[in-house]
This record gives sequence, C-alpha cells and structure tokens, in this order.
Amino acid sequence: MATESPPTCRVQVAEHPRLLKLKEMFNSKFGSVPKFYVRAPGRVNIIGEHIDYCGYSVLPMAVEQDILIAVEPVKTNTLQLSNTNPLYPDFSTSANDIQIDKTKPVWHNYFLCGFKGIQVELAEICARSERYIGTEGGGMDQSISFLAEEGTAKLIEFSPLRATDVKLPSGAVFVIANSCVEMNKAATSHFNTRVMECRLAAKLLAKYKGLQWGQVLRLEEVQADLGVSLEEMLLITEDALHPEPYSPEEVCKCLGISLQEFRTQILSPNTQDVLLFKLYQRAKHVFSEASRVLQFKKICEEAPGNTVELLGELMNQSHVSCRDLYECSCPELDQLVDICRTFGAQGSRLTGAGWGGCTVSLVPTDKLPSFLANVHEAYYQRSDRSLAPGNQRLFATKPGGGALVFLEA
Repeated sequence: MATESPPTCRVQVAEHPRLLKLKEMFNSKFGSVPKFYVRAPGRVNIIGEHIDYCGYSVLPMAVEQDILIAVEPVKTNTLQLSNTNPLYPDFSTSANDIQIDKTKPVWHNYFLCGFKGIQVELAEICARSERYIGTEGGGMDQSISFLAEEGTAKLIEFSPLRATDVKLPSGAVFVIANSCVEMNKAATSHFNTRVMECRLAAKLLAKYKGLQWGQVLRLEEVQADLGVSLEEMLLITEDALHPEPYSPEEVCKCLGISLQEFRTQILSPNTQDVLLFKLYQRAKHVFSEASRVLQFKKICEEAPGNTVELLGELMNQSHVSCRDLYECSCPELDQLVDICRTFGAQGSRLTGAGWGGCTVSLVPTDKLPSFLANVHEAYYQRSDRSLAPGNQRLFATKPGGGALVFLEA
C-alpha cells in the first residue's frame, strides 16, 4: 500500500512541556525557532521476531513513548544536527554529499539514512534506507511507526506493504522491561548473519524442491512457489536440511557453485568471514514464528474466554524459539523473561533484534501493580543495572498513534 505523509496537527507549544523545552533548546542552540516538530513513536513487536526480512507478517504496536524532532529549513546546503542528550555530539555535513560510515554506529547516521531516502514514499523507502548503515532489515520498525493507530496493534504484511487492525484483549496490558544490555545491530554481525542464514536456507530448500533457486531471497518465496502451508514447510525443512551447521564449502556443493561465486554473488559484504551457517535452525524458527503470528491474530479475532492465556502461551513459545533456534537471546533476557513469568506474566518474550534490549510481557491488569514492584526488585534492585532511567526500564504501555507533524498555532 502507498503511504501518505504523516498527519499534521496545530498545537500551542506553550501547553506541551516537552515541545516547549525542545523549542527553547533549539533557540538556544541555533538562535531561531523551529518551523515544525515531528513525533515518531517507539514500537514493540508483540510477536513475529526476525521474520519480516523473510517475507512474513509481523504483529507490532506503536507505544506511547516517542522521539520528538524540531526542524527549521535553511537556505544553505549544510545539514546541522543536534541532540538534547549531551552524550551525543553535534554533527554537520553538506546535504549534497551525505557519507555514512557503516563501521561507526554513531547516532546521527540514523538520521542520515532517512535523509538519503527522502525522495521516495516514506514507509517503503525507510525499510530500504536502513540498509545504508549496513543492516539488512525487513521494514517492520519503520512501517509501524508510520501506520500505527491509537488503540490497536497492527498485522503488518509486506510486498505490498499493508496493515490490518488487531484488537488486543481487554483485561491485560503489555509491559516493556529493559534488560539493560546494549546491542547495536548495525555494529555487530549477529543480525546480518541471521539474514544470510535465512537466505541460504531459502535457496537450499528451493533447490531441494526443484525450483529456480538463483533469484530466491526469502523463505516466504519458497512457500509461495510451492503453494503449501507453514506446517508443510516445517516438514520439508526436516527432510531437506540437517541440524549440523553448514560450512561455505557444503553450501557451495549443495547449490553446485564455486566458492568465488558464493562470496561474490550471494554473501553480503559483512558476512564474508562467517564460517558456519545454521540453516535448519533458522528456517525452523521462521516458519514456526510465522505460524504463531497468524494464530495470535486469529485468537484476538475470535476472543475466546481464555484469550489472554492462549496469547501468553504463543509469546512463551516465541521466546523459546528465539533462544534455542534463532539464538538471538542472552542470559540477561532469559533471566528477565523468567522473572516476569514468575511474578504473573501470562507470556513473556524478548522483543526486537535481541542479544540485549527489551522483553515484552502480557500481564493481567489486576496483577500489574504487584508485577511492576516485584520485577523491579528482582531484576533491577538486586544488580547494578543503570543503563536506562528508572521510568524507561520498566513500564506498562498501550497501543499509541503513528508519526505526526506538529505546527505551532
């Protein structure tokens, strides 16, 4: 689906403390006032981890927490960026010569990625523009930021991009907990290695089933070409791939290509040195996780009496798959998930790329106060986990709205 520009809203800046503070800091820094402000929400993926870049639907929601940007167009070609957080230094560059150093994951690179892609439709280009920084993502983060609506999660489908409302159950809330372990997916090889493993699994499965594998990039393409269910794809994976890791040489033998062709025509620049590929495990995760997304949506639609319990079980299964098959968890995330379940979460799982970051838990509303207190004591007070401020480490949230442009009234 094509996306329109974010909606515009006129506001009295003086009545909004965060906008007023941003305006004052902007004036202090640049000696002028912003022409407009942009709000971009945070997001949490409720279920459907690491499958968007494989072509499968995901189920995220925007959260109430957001980022605000103050903007003033200027007549020069100089792009000036400043952050209200003093930990992130100012940056300026020529708008005619945007250079992004993929080896240095500095904060302003993310803005530059979007700037390079500003001429094309927003939601679709943002998924591609992230790749300027070296991350082979699938587009879920950007899509929910633009397409979100207050009060509902979204089933996000790709190729073409489209979003469907998913009404979440009453009687429970989603709680975000920060593990306080940082992982920058643009600065490590973990994420891009997983993308490549899925791509290789797709090619081997396609060849096994007699398909034209050369142009296949995503596991969903194999399923679509075969016209079979996700459950059948899991059975095909059992037959076609073995649990032992594949070496580059074995992949070449399976595909009937040379090592040189493998490195120049298939591997991405940042996966050239990978020595082992776990194709069986990654494909198993993707097909089973894609199935869980569809089950989650179906349960939300049918709303049986035990909806919260059923959704929680799917979230728990998702974490186990992320931990054991996709290997994108870490000890701190596993500990945090266990603590959340111990203190009343019906379901809890890592969310986002993994290897750090946050968990999302489905918590019955009547248990929320005790849940927050107990998790805070068990995970944060018993160790020196000070990466995030207190109110950003552990909080309940509900589906928020999408990107918005503010004009001063």
